[in-house]
Formats: sequence, structure tokens, C-alpha cells
Amino acid sequence: MTYKQQFIKFMVENGVLKFGEFTLKSGRKAPYFINTGNYKSGAQLSKLGEYYAQCVVENGIEAETLVGPAYKGIPLAVTTAVALYSKFNKDLNYCFDRKEAKDHGEGGLFVGKQLTDGEKVILIEDVMTSGKALREMLPKLKAAANVEIAGMVISVDRMERGLESQLSAVQEVYKEFGVKVYSIVTMADIISAIEDGIIEGKEYLDKMKEYRKTYGVD
Repeated sequence: MTYKQQFIKFMVENGVLKFGEFTLKSGRKAPYFINTGNYKSGAQLSKLGEYYAQCVVENGIEAETLVGPAYKGIPLAVTTAVALYSKFNKDLNYCFDRKEAKDHGEGGLFVGKQLTDGEKVILIEDVMTSGKALREMLPKLKAAANVEIAGMVISVDRMERGLESQLSAVQEVYKEFGVKVYSIVTMADIISAIEDGIIEGKEYLDKMKEYRKTYGVD
């Protein structure tokens, strides 16, 4: 199996990717649901970091620092940094933002690597639904230093248009900010994994394809 197929299987085995009928926050009824909150053990987090690290390496994203937006991005950035070093001998810095700037001690908005002008960073997040996390993070980053955003890495690209746009969240942030978003897998990859027998779920294929036809983007 490719690492993408392995990751899809990993999500299913850990109850992160589920099939059925789910009402999303948008009000849409989807035949699948992704709940990254189901990652909760050291073994899961260690393996998850390896998939993120492989996505960084396979896409040739060059940077000096990983940034994990609070809160979900914090453990993701940490485990990705560890995996990049242990698996690929790439020693990157990491940092994450505070919800409120610290006004005592050394102060500052970021914990970990203190950002500097011209530094290349990669944002590490779980999934992208609307691009809200990126929109909130950009002014914080720019307030800290004039960094260069080399890209953003997420676990799954839903390939789904927004409520008020014909573009997906991934396409919107690229159009608006010029930030390229890389995903470990896409919804098209998940459909292919079902078709190829990598995971079970053939009974949901028709509904998934219909959902893609209604809300999907390429």
C-alpha cells in the first residue's frame, strides 16, 4: 500500500473516518464524517506524525519551523517535528501560539521557536473546513515577524465547496492569501481506497459519489 492508502486505513481503524449519515455543521448531510478528536493515545499520535512528515517530504516543502495553531495544531506540530527528525533526519523547529499574549517573563505570543524575519514556516493543522484557522493565524504570524509561509499541511482535503463559494476552503485560501495547502489524502483518495478494497464501505460509494457530485470540487 502507498502511505496515502495506509493513512486512510489508519483513520478507519482508529474511528477517525466513519461512514453512515451525518449532519455537518454546515447543515449538509454527508455519508462520511472525520473526527480527529478520536486520536488519543501515544501510539496513534506517533504514527500520525509520521504521515504528516511523509507529506512534507514527498511534496518537497522546505522550511525551518513548524507552526501548530492552538489548540489542535499543537500536538500535530510536535509529533510532525519528532517524525521528521527520527524518520527523515530533518531537524525543524516548532512553535505554537498562545490564545492571549504573555505579559510577564519573556512575554510574546508564541511558545517555542521565536520567529524571525524571512523565516520559512509550515502550518500544521487537522482538517480545513472554512480556512478560519489560517485567517486567524496569519495576523499573529505577521505581528511576530515577517515570515514566509511555505505551505500548510492538513490530514484530509474534503474537496468540498464552501457555503458561499464555488471554491473549496483549500482553493479559497490559496486565492486569497497565496498559501498552498497540502493534504495527506483527499476525498477522491478515500473513494478510490473503497473501490480498491483497501477499506470497507462499498455500500456507501453511491452516496459518496452523489455527495461529491452535489458539493464537490476538483
